[in-house]
Amino acid sequence: MSSELPKVSVAETLANRIAALKPGVLPEATTRKCEDLLIDVVGLCITARNEDYVKAALNGSDDDGPCTVIGHARALTASGAAFVNGTAAHGEDFDDTFEGGPVHAGAVIVPAVLAACERHHIDGPHALTGIAVGTEVLCRLSLVVPKAVHKAGFHPTAIFGAMGAAAGVGAALGLNARQIVDALGIAGSMAGGIIEYLAEGAWTKRMHAGWAAQSGIRAALLAKQGFVGPRTVFEGVHGLFHGFAHTTKGDYDALIGDLGTRWVTDTLAFKPYPCGTMAQPYIDCARRLASRGIKPEDVESILCEVAEGTVHRLWEPLADKQRPRNGYAAKFAVPYLLSAGFVHGGVGLGVFTEDAIRDERVLALAAKVKFVIDPDNPYPNNYTGHIKATLKDGSVVEERQPYLRGGAQEPLTRQDVADKFALNVQHGGWSKAQGEAALKWLAGLYKSKIDLSALRS
Repeated sequence: MSSELPKVSVAETLANRIAALKPGVLPEATTRKCEDLLIDVVGLCITARNEDYVKAALNGSDDDGPCTVIGHARALTASGAAFVNGTAAHGEDFDDTFEGGPVHAGAVIVPAVLAACERHHIDGPHALTGIAVGTEVLCRLSLVVPKAVHKAGFHPTAIFGAMGAAAGVGAALGLNARQIVDALGIAGSMAGGIIEYLAEGAWTKRMHAGWAAQSGIRAALLAKQGFVGPRTVFEGVHGLFHGFAHTTKGDYDALIGDLGTRWVTDTLAFKPYPCGTMAQPYIDCARRLASRGIKPEDVESILCEVAEGTVHRLWEPLADKQRPRNGYAAKFAVPYLLSAGFVHGGVGLGVFTEDAIRDERVLALAAKVKFVIDPDNPYPNNYTGHIKATLKDGSVVEERQPYLRGGAQEPLTRQDVADKFALNVQHGGWSKAQGEAALKWLAGLYKSKIDLSALRS
């Protein structure tokens, strides 16, 4: 079998590109996106800090140490802090999305790199480089065999997140190319995350980002000490893609081809609503229907054209998506989400409470929502929405949303990101003054030693 192995593996090419990057040389657009990621992730950690799943993650950690758990007084080891912060950042499904994946990079990479840098006294420029590298690797991995990991029953953010976190932490800590190869190889055996949470709205998806974040730290530290991982972790006959996508064939050039000269990180999308990404254009369509003066009671039926690749997560079983079992399941139920957006004029964190998901006006409208697969839907390269509403007077009204708001075609401004941060920290129980002080402090974090103690409370 050794004769079949490549002379230079995908991981080796990737590691050489990463090792060649030096702090302080990122393009301005990439730097700004990483600044936005920092603001967004910290705000998300604060907004979720009092939720039961975050309390369980923190209370279930017995590894106290020097690293900040954002929004909490207690500190943990680097791995522990990365786990809890990643779980919190991803927990409300309000974190960033990479169109084309879909994967959520910020909730994995930012907690991993910040925790590692806080523990090992690394400066801001190295942390910035690590966050950019980790985000880039995670996003590009999702392009190698699009949709295949989801189809196989795994959560791509969890699988590729461990690899991205290993690369990002490795870059921040200054690992050489050989060590980065080992870190990637080690992380391949730490990757995991099944999507069975969809069945009843269990909490496990929330921890996928945190688990990937802490795995990346552990892999990088092991590699730094000489622990050897397989260099063919990606393309090998028993490698990552074989295990999680059931193939070793893929577009590896999408991962390594122009890495370091073109940054897909620049196109990251920030969500306007705290729920599944592909549902968001349908919420926009529903809001526009309502803005025409149409009442829920006027609607006879709603038919949505959807991408086949989203059906198993967001549309089926249809009865469960029309009447979700709990607030978390509602985040992945398009009939409920678009109906909530129609009735309430938007979808905020408040529509996922146990009382809110029993709102009879919303549920009555959701029961009228059906779907049909559009074979020409551009998913995952673009997230679109199309609603055709038949009214009780026999008229038909349609709305289309051609792209994800907050994404590459209509990105959020820095002020939008800051406004979202303010709302999130307020939801998490911080005062306006606390939020404003934290936002000002975050503006200088990439220029100093990474010490997050100001975010403890």
